[in-house]
Amino acid sequence: MFPENTGHLPAEQAVTIHQPAPLAPYPAAPLAPMQPHAVPSVTSIVLPDGRVITGYAIDHNRPEPVTAKPLVSRAAVNIAIGGIGFAAVCGGLVLLTTFIAALAALVQQLIILAAVIFGGFIALQVLTAGRERGTTTVNIRKAVIKRNHFHG
Repeated sequence: MFPENTGHLPAEQAVTIHQPAPLAPYPAAPLAPMQPHAVPSVTSIVLPDGRVITGYAIDHNRPEPVTAKPLVSRAAVNIAIGGIGFAAVCGGLVLLTTFIAALAALVQQLIILAAVIFGGFIALQVLTAGRERGTTTVNIRKAVIKRNHFHG
C-alpha cells in the first residue's frame, strides 16, 4: 500500500566478532600457619574403660551471641498500650457525658420546681388579696365624655 523507501541505501558497517577467551586460573593462596593467641592448657580425660587421653583443648571461635528477638515486637506493644489508653479515655468520656446529662436534667428540674413554687406563691397572693375580711376595694373611675367620645 505504501511505496518502499528507496531513497536510502542500507548502511554498510564493519562487523567485528569477538571470541571469548578463557581466563587463567586464579592461583590459590598458600595456607599460612597461625599461632594461637594463647597457649592452651593440657587437658586429660579418663574414658569409662580406664584409658586416659591427654591433649590440648581446642576452643573454637564462637560468634558473638545474637540478641534474642523479643516474642512481641515493640511496635505491637506500643499499639496495645495505646488501645488500652484509648479504651480508658472512652470509658471516662462516656461517664463524663452521662454526668453532664444528669447535671442538665437536675438543673432543668430545679428550674421547673422554682417556677412552680414562685407561680404558686403569686397565685396565692392574687387569690387571697380580694378575700380579706373587713376591707373592700372599690375602683371608681370618673367617666369623661368629650365630643361624643367616652373616655374611661
